[in-house]
Amino acid sequence: MAEKKKKHPKVKLELHPRNQHRGRYDFKTLIEGTPALKEFVSLNKFGDESIDFFNPKSVKALNKSLLKHFYKIDNWEIPEGYLCPPIPGRADYIHHIADLLGYSNSQSEDREVPVGNDIKCLDVGIGANCVYPIMGAIEYGWFFIGSEIDQKAIDAANKNIENNDVIKDLVQVRLQKNPSDIFKGIIRANEQFDITICNPPFHASAKEAAQASTRKLINLKGERVKEKVLNFGGQNTELWTKGGEETFVRNIVIQSAKHAMQCFWFTTLISKKESLRGVYRALNKVGAREVKTIEMGQGNKISRIVAWTFLTKQQQDYWVRSRWHFEQEN
Repeated sequence: MAEKKKKHPKVKLELHPRNQHRGRYDFKTLIEGTPALKEFVSLNKFGDESIDFFNPKSVKALNKSLLKHFYKIDNWEIPEGYLCPPIPGRADYIHHIADLLGYSNSQSEDREVPVGNDIKCLDVGIGANCVYPIMGAIEYGWFFIGSEIDQKAIDAANKNIENNDVIKDLVQVRLQKNPSDIFKGIIRANEQFDITICNPPFHASAKEAAQASTRKLINLKGERVKEKVLNFGGQNTELWTKGGEETFVRNIVIQSAKHAMQCFWFTTLISKKESLRGVYRALNKVGAREVKTIEMGQGNKISRIVAWTFLTKQQQDYWVRSRWHFEQEN
């Protein structure tokens, strides 16, 4: 017998207003578009239709259905064990940086967001899933370069790009040959980007990543977990790095200064609030002229985007006038 039915809000107000995933999953509609999802959908203990988020196969099936229904991605695959990211939270990052790019163009709350392939975005660590470029290309028509140190992830990302005509001309992937470099070898001479994005590895070691995964699964199952299963997957380079998130992001900050005039906004996700102090110190040290911190709510968790630019206000205004093409109302 199902437990007392939970009352769910019709809209997830913590998500960005333009996020298409603010409502509850409509499994009937998703299954109509992706019949393979049906075998993973059942009634949970509250009598609601859901999937087993403990099962990596069901998480992947849900992602495939969401990408097809909302972003017209008919063919999406990732190698076994690679990161299968939660779609709603990833979409929030894209919508918030769209607001960031549009900020200088409007003094009102209804900011004019830049659209079209003149807007060039660098995704640091695109991964096999290619999710950020998919969303940015479909939602706003932006052009993406994705960097990656893992050749297997590059091969998978390229297949996802080639197998979907809607993004084929809007996404390219470049191999980062030196894992110590972030931008060197990726940003070419005289090349400019409107924005960079990054979802850095959060943990400082494989052990820490495994412990965090176990805690997450206990929260999902409400019981002890005997076997470690990464329900959202993830390779070592996706989940952990020596020194953890703060060290990784401080390295991004330091290296961004060497390309200060080649990018309007540099951005990164920050999962741990305690990482912020060290990141702010690094930004001050390299002389960032403007720093913004954008909070994002995802369920019970708060994450944030830290964005910085080396451009003066005058240079920012010039960049907007000379590079951006805004969608005009008829």
